[in-house]
Amino acid sequence: MARPKPLAELIDSCIGPAFAAQGFASTDILAAWPEIVGERLARYCRPAKLEWPRRRRGAEDGSGPEPGTLIVRVEGVFAIELQHLAPVVVQRINAHYGWACVGKIVLKQDRVGVRGAAGTPRGIDPARRGEVAKAVADIENEGLRAALDRLGVAAVATAGAPSPRPMGGSLTKSRR
Repeated sequence: MARPKPLAELIDSCIGPAFAAQGFASTDILAAWPEIVGERLARYCRPAKLEWPRRRRGAEDGSGPEPGTLIVRVEGVFAIELQHLAPVVVQRINAHYGWACVGKIVLKQDRVGVRGAAGTPRGIDPARRGEVAKAVADIENEGLRAALDRLGVAAVATAGAPSPRPMGGSLTKSRR
């Protein structure tokens, strides 16, 4: 009877080539990322690519490879925090691997956080939800009907929320 293989072995053989194309020798940095940067920061940033410097001809002096540049996707709100923590993160990555594999971090602003599941927002009155469904029921195009239904539900769910823009002036006034 064949010995069962650990899932890590199967996953690494499946997605290993894709990570290698992005400069990662293994999937370990993604799995260890929350340990390296902390749980809070890991929710808002992820390593995207590791770029290694080109080898110079005649540079075989035995000193080992030069450190690479880790490109990290980060949510806009946490970009400044990660920028300030970059030297610490580089130090922790290198300590995790036991050698100076990363020399610097380059930040790329992008959406990273896990998005919530689509569906009916919590706290919406079922009667108001019914009004939205009734209002869009006569629309023949299914895609348009679904889009308007989502818009209506979102509008009803946020109807009591404060407006994000200041109430002081009209948007149609021109400045002179």
